Amino acid sequence: MSPKAVTCGEGGCAERLDVSIPKIPEPALVVVSVLTPTEDLLPVVLSLLTDELGKLGEQIGPLAFSFTKYYDREMGSGIRRWLWWFVELRDRSELITIKLLTNRIEQAYANEGRRKVNLDPGMLTLGSLVLATGKESSHRIYLGEGIFADLTLVYRSGSYRPLEWTYPDYADSELIGILNGLREMYKWKLKHLAARTAL
Repeated sequence: MSPKAVTCGEGGCAERLDVSIPKIPEPALVVVSVLTPTEDLLPVVLSLLTDELGKLGEQIGPLAFSFTKYYDREMGSGIRRWLWWFVELRDRSELITIKLLTNRIEQAYANEGRRKVNLDPGMLTLGSLVLATGKESSHRIYLGEGIFADLTLVYRSGSYRPLEWTYPDYADSELIGILNGLREMYKWKLKHLAARTAL
């Protein structure tokens, strides 16, 4: 049975079908997690990203990264995390192209197939943090060009919260606290965007 809604006017009230009408959602805040044991590549990687994504809003870090040794075999020990966010809000459909961009940057500076930096782009909205990945899994939605969307965190009861498949580093309270702060800034940006659009 189709859901119904009631609309009322001068001629009285009438039921109508409450149909799903496609619309473009609010743009998202682009965030990129950067993992590397050395800061040497950060300036050049950031330059390549800002060429495509626009001005950097803030560089947060370095943050400790002790949740896994998975990347040590590839990049070496002493890995730390930086979190970058970018001023310009982007259409959510751009997640594919952003992930393909970060993949190209990673490979451009790899040494014999071993990456020196890991770039993990995502889109933060009022309701969630969605990361991009090339790895398929049952909870990931295929976007195209080999890229999947990974719903990593959802916003409930005043905070982003992990799901059963969320990696431990993204479930960490320190990182979630940072993302909650970014959400407040993002909310402010949306209000100003709406105000400009209304003019």
